[in-house]
Amino acid sequence: MPSPSIRNAITELEKNEQFRQMAAGCYLSAIRNIADYAIETEDETTESFRQALRALADRLEPGSPTAFFESRATLRALLRNYRDKASIHFNQLRDEFGRTAGALERLIETMSLGDGDHEERLRESLAALREISVQVNDTTIGPALAATADAIQQSIEQFREQQNLTVSQFLGEINLLHKRIDALETAVSVDDLTRVFDREETELRVREVTSPVSLLLLKAVGLRRAEVQFSPAVAQQLTAAFVKRLRHNLLPEAIVGCWSDEEFLVILPAAQREAMTAAKWLTEQLTGSYACVHAGKTVRPMIQVSVCIVECNSKEGAGSALERVRQFFQLRP
Repeated sequence: MPSPSIRNAITELEKNEQFRQMAAGCYLSAIRNIADYAIETEDETTESFRQALRALADRLEPGSPTAFFESRATLRALLRNYRDKASIHFNQLRDEFGRTAGALERLIETMSLGDGDHEERLRESLAALREISVQVNDTTIGPALAATADAIQQSIEQFREQQNLTVSQFLGEINLLHKRIDALETAVSVDDLTRVFDREETELRVREVTSPVSLLLLKAVGLRRAEVQFSPAVAQQLTAAFVKRLRHNLLPEAIVGCWSDEEFLVILPAAQREAMTAAKWLTEQLTGSYACVHAGKTVRPMIQVSVCIVECNSKEGAGSALERVRQFFQLRP
């Protein structure tokens, strides 16, 4: 009969195996849930994304530890590619809606500018026609002219009612388009936070660099203070506003990563001189107050930004560059 120590070891192994199976099941369930609840974009893109996720889950079904470990990069790549394609699709829709709304607004403006002159001229002509009908002595022509004037007046009123209805419909369409534009902006960016990589992904992007780049290391002091002084919602608004302003002051091909709550890393495809200019510009443009809403009122928390530059090239190696990044941010590997 096994000794108590052996029985305890067997029990512990069984518990570990149960936990491993439960964790694996949750991971597979999460992948399938991502596939089932993926945001609908273009039919082909969404269906391809779902099939790839389901195929990944099927491959992992046997439960190989190696396969689970290697699947992290595959899952990350699938999510990143779908995010990029969805962003392009939503941006195209947003631009299309914006153009349509602009065209409708210009049409309404044209109608508003032109109709007043036409209506005034018609009313003047009707007044002249009624005056003539009164002056004409003929008992047949006079009433006929008056009846014609009344008919024209009635047509003008009907046209005016139809025009008001059309303008009202156009305004409704414009409001609907603007709401869709706002919704698409939210879906694309989620306050621009979804376009910022986490630390793990940022390190991976640095390791994947094949040509010399400059790493801009930003400390944004004030984000934590905003949460303590106001609320987590204000801190989130402040972070989103900071990231948005940061992106607007960078090249489109720059990659932005969030290293920690108040620390960000930018992979900038630029030489050291250009990076130094960018660092100075970012310090000036990002430091200052940001408008946020708290309890129905506007508050303006401050952010103080400092920037350091780390060169990353093939000779030095990504590992050495990342070590210098950790030293600047005072974080352990």
